[in-house]
Amino acid sequence: MKKIELLSPVGNMEMLYQAIHNGADAVYLAGKNYGARKYSNNFTNEELIEVIKYSHLYDVKVYITVNTIIYEKEIEKFIKYIEFLYKNGVDALIIQDIGMIHLIKQIFPNIELHASTQCHNHNKGSVKLLKKLGCSRVVMARELSLEEINNIDVDIEKEVFVHGALCVCYSGCCLFSSLNGGRSGNRGECVGSCRLPYKLIKNNKEVILKDKYILSTKELNTLTNLKDILNSNITSLKIEGRMKSSAYVGFVTKLYRTLIDKYYNNEEMKITEEETKKLKKLYNRKFTNGYLFNNKDIMNITSPNHQGIEIGKVINLNKKYITIKLIEDINQKDGIRFKESNTGMIINKLYNKKKLLVNSIPKNKICLIPNKINLRNKDTVLKTQDNKLETSLKKYSKKKIDISIIAKLKIGHPINITITDNNNFIIKDVGPIIEKAITKEVTNEEIKRGLSKLGNTPFKANNITIIKDDNIFISLKEINIIRRNLIEKLIKIRTQNKKAIKINNNINFNNYIKKDNLYHLNALVRTEEQLKCCLENNIDNIYVTNYKLYNKYKHNKQIYYRVPRVNYKYIDFNNSNLLVGDSGSIYKYKKNNNVIGDYYLNIANSYSIKTLNQLGIKRVTLSVELNDSRIKDIMNENYNVELIIYGRLELMIMKYCPLKKCLNYCKDCQNKKDTFFLKDRLNNNYPIINENCITHIMHHTKINKINKIDLYKDIGINNFRLEFFEEDYNEVKKYIQKTKNML
Repeated sequence: MKKIELLSPVGNMEMLYQAIHNGADAVYLAGKNYGARKYSNNFTNEELIEVIKYSHLYDVKVYITVNTIIYEKEIEKFIKYIEFLYKNGVDALIIQDIGMIHLIKQIFPNIELHASTQCHNHNKGSVKLLKKLGCSRVVMARELSLEEINNIDVDIEKEVFVHGALCVCYSGCCLFSSLNGGRSGNRGECVGSCRLPYKLIKNNKEVILKDKYILSTKELNTLTNLKDILNSNITSLKIEGRMKSSAYVGFVTKLYRTLIDKYYNNEEMKITEEETKKLKKLYNRKFTNGYLFNNKDIMNITSPNHQGIEIGKVINLNKKYITIKLIEDINQKDGIRFKESNTGMIINKLYNKKKLLVNSIPKNKICLIPNKINLRNKDTVLKTQDNKLETSLKKYSKKKIDISIIAKLKIGHPINITITDNNNFIIKDVGPIIEKAITKEVTNEEIKRGLSKLGNTPFKANNITIIKDDNIFISLKEINIIRRNLIEKLIKIRTQNKKAIKINNNINFNNYIKKDNLYHLNALVRTEEQLKCCLENNIDNIYVTNYKLYNKYKHNKQIYYRVPRVNYKYIDFNNSNLLVGDSGSIYKYKKNNNVIGDYYLNIANSYSIKTLNQLGIKRVTLSVELNDSRIKDIMNENYNVELIIYGRLELMIMKYCPLKKCLNYCKDCQNKKDTFFLKDRLNNNYPIINENCITHIMHHTKINKINKIDLYKDIGINNFRLEFFEEDYNEVKKYIQKTKNML
């Protein structure tokens, strides 16, 4: 039976050592560019070579994340970087950009590609499409249940997140950070907008909530459900945490490794209370087993921060001291946070009840610490950093690789020593001719001692076989020399790139759909009033979000249905006009329908346009994250693309419903006239839409680039879109006329 893979995060070299020596089967990490955790330390090219060699020495696979959208001017450097990784033996690339998936597979046909969760892999169609493009593995959306994953019967490896931070938005679908702060989650620059406080506004009045971190999720933790995952058809279990501590990575890896091994050894799978406490100290925002197990309680709207464990209560305080009654031990250099006050500190000075300086104080005692943060209220005390625990976790037993040694020692023949490892590499070396002993023969014990001196090498000899004549003499120094030479050779063999390098320089991406010579004005509508206005004002293509409204007007040849981008059950369409925003819809509808690609597909380069054209997409909407300069970079050919120039864009799409969480309110079942917004700290209002239990967070403002149409026409754009939200008939007409005047 093939064992399930344990995949650990690595953000620096110490994390790598912790992951490998605590039992990871594979690690994932990034270079300095193109990874979805830009603010992790990440690795230089020289360090990546070291990482790959060190990991392969221990039979650990290395997956490099290149899971961002790639801009046009980056492509040449990007491909050179991929070639560098390929030639240095990387085991797989984790990738998001659909154009780069297709391009890489053309140039490097035998490279292994894993489709990042940023590809929005949430249904069978998306998995099938990614397999068709050459991916051998998909990282499944965190929103899928275990049952849904098992029911995706595609012959491809499936990877799931089992531990760590959750995104509240479907991955690859979040524009919150990008459109608000210019730091794109699709470029690894997410600022964590979901971890900020928000007010909930209902019908223009604030809903008074005790807790205001409405978009902040708990931490995923599937340790108690691991057996069910191991019984599934999943290939790899992924731990999140490239921006956490090396101690965290090591400890979490070890916990999962221990339980996985117990599963395969038919032992009871259980973690202790003490292990759970350590896990909470290292990092938790409270735990959930997530959507994998249909758990809808995934939010911690009380706090976005690490919770640690409760260690006591403040019973007295003044300007000089904070007095705490402890329920857990406390130590110098621990980190603590005061829960209600939401402020913290590192304990540099710790006093006992007599105000004497001490290094530690046990639970159930009183401690005093300096009030250097000017705490004013008696509060609950959390330990968020345990210095003793983290110090202890820095010490770990280095993994040892079992080898077998056979020594053939025959008089009149050279010393002959062979080493084999668990990968069946067999290495031989010979030494001087063996002579008959004149005085004292060399014993088996002396020879074994010499052969087993593996010291700081990564190997241990689990079997030494000596085949020798009686009464022989050999130099033990020669035995040591041969052993060292063999170990060096074995390390070299285990760390060298064993994959055949195949590079195809004759790629052809010229088969794409060219634009016509006309200018087209298109519009997206949400109401019948908007739709009628667009029809009466001769809009070329009208995208309708409401399925009933689409069916009522679809006899008009310019009417398209915008297919929901979260789709678990597809409607059957044939010879229909469709606007699609996920890869599953592309796979489902590309053959028998007229399909346009929406901006949700994150198209940021010409290869993505060409790839979609080759898949049957007639026109592609460019990513709304592109600035004018990057749009110009793409338009070096007559691509048939569309550009959104006006409208309120969608920032997030979530399986989670904040209205249900905060108000126990189901908008689909109650008063649809109610309006809801999230209000941020700058008093910006973000409309909330709920459709079929999927929540959409819209931007607080509208983009308006109508006055730049001449610039875009010069660049080569000939399809322009207006996206309407709450506009009435007259407003819609105003924007249509203004745009037509520019065309």
